[in-house]
Amino acid sequence: MRILVTNDDGIHAPGLEVCIEIARALSDDVWIVAPETDQSGVAHSLSLNDPLRLREVSDKRYAVKGTPTDCVIMGARHILVDHKPDLVLSGVNRGQNVAEDVTYSGTIAGAIEGTILGIPSIALSQAYGPASREKPHWDTGIRHAPDLIRQLLAEGLPRDVLININFPDCPPDAVKGIAITSQGKRDPGLLKIDPRHDGRGNPYFWIAFERRQQSTPGNGTDLAALADSRVAVTPLRLDLTDEPFMTRLAAIFD
Repeated sequence: MRILVTNDDGIHAPGLEVCIEIARALSDDVWIVAPETDQSGVAHSLSLNDPLRLREVSDKRYAVKGTPTDCVIMGARHILVDHKPDLVLSGVNRGQNVAEDVTYSGTIAGAIEGTILGIPSIALSQAYGPASREKPHWDTGIRHAPDLIRQLLAEGLPRDVLININFPDCPPDAVKGIAITSQGKRDPGLLKIDPRHDGRGNPYFWIAFERRQQSTPGNGTDLAALADSRVAVTPLRLDLTDEPFMTRLAAIFD
């Protein structure tokens, strides 16, 4: 099995090394194509107005001056064009990718692009909290990911469906199990703008989140699973069509 590994935290990110270790537990044929720099929050963006610069870091390891989407395309359609990957692993992201994160995440985007190209694809993220911010529990993914991925591949991923896996903020032995979840929803009031001034008095801004307690996450969601120290496994579809509302609109405009 040939595995293509990418991420959005960049070619030197510790989470990428974790993902490589997970991939090598599954196969000896592992290739890495990751962004040259941190691309967190770029979502499923594609470089159309800038050239892609490709740098061979070492054997089977490449850096691309571009987005995670660019990396997967470069890997599947250029580097491995004669023998495309059998699996794309994107991550392991430093920080959870749940709820609305799915729409922002470059980690998820890497798996989305793999799925678009017809390759089974899985996004992997490691949650952390205030106590583990500097040292996330990377061992949790290393311990639990390989067997989980084997089970998913044995079952078979439906066409146009990717898997979003999030590991809870706890050591491997504290994981309570696996939860098959839906995408959660956060309180939108947590999002804020943090205004500041630079040394010359000019204003600048950070997008930030309130540190107040969030509302109780919905049952069966990725947020609830992580809060309960469970690995959240969420299948995501490429098709974003809301079919019930589409049916209502068709009745109105028929």
